[in-house]
Amino acid sequence: MKLSGARVLVAGATGVLGGAIVTELADRGARVALAGRDPSRLAQAASAYAHAPTARFDAYDPDSCARAVSETSVALGGLDAVVVAFGAVAFGAVEDVGDEVAEHLMAVNYLAPAAFFRAALDTLGPGSAIAAVTGVVAERAQPGMADYSASKAALRSWLDAVRRERRSTGVRVLEIRPGHLDTGFAQRPVAGTAPPLPKGGDPHEVAAAVAEALAADAELLRTRPDATPVVERRAR
Repeated sequence: MKLSGARVLVAGATGVLGGAIVTELADRGARVALAGRDPSRLAQAASAYAHAPTARFDAYDPDSCARAVSETSVALGGLDAVVVAFGAVAFGAVEDVGDEVAEHLMAVNYLAPAAFFRAALDTLGPGSAIAAVTGVVAERAQPGMADYSASKAALRSWLDAVRRERRSTGVRVLEIRPGHLDTGFAQRPVAGTAPPLPKGGDPHEVAAAVAEALAADAELLRTRPDATPVVERRAR
């Protein structure tokens, strides 16, 4: 994918990582569209980019996710990539987390991203891409994070299946699987309290790697134990 002039929707653009991805793509010449939940934060984030369209969505409303895709696609005259960089986390033993929180995590971390991508896949053509942040827990579930890990693993499995479905069409599927990042995400759980965590990686380094991965038509972005991003052309 040639990033200069590419039309890219970033859902979760008001977050730390999502915002860094928007900045990185815009700096490389992409035409960005921003989607988020909070209208005031969304307007503030978009003010840094001339003529960048915005769209509101609610992760509990799949139709709003689809509308965000259609609205920004119309505004940009089409889309070349959709990047999902939002999520929710919870901590605690399974008996303490509860069904309501588990349902929330599945809705935000799996069903909402899938709704964005279902809408996008109807219009994306050869050379385009979808990309989503899963995280290392999608590969290695962690105690005290069972439901969060399960929701991210569900998204990873969905992406893997769609990747195989779409390879012949030229639509790329990128999984962004970083370790712990210094975004403050773990300090905003919907339930529980984060355990002691090591120093997180730099979200701006990951954002730069996301841009490189899109440009390289890569399928996986992961981080080494030292938090260095690694782009892999083919997912394992």
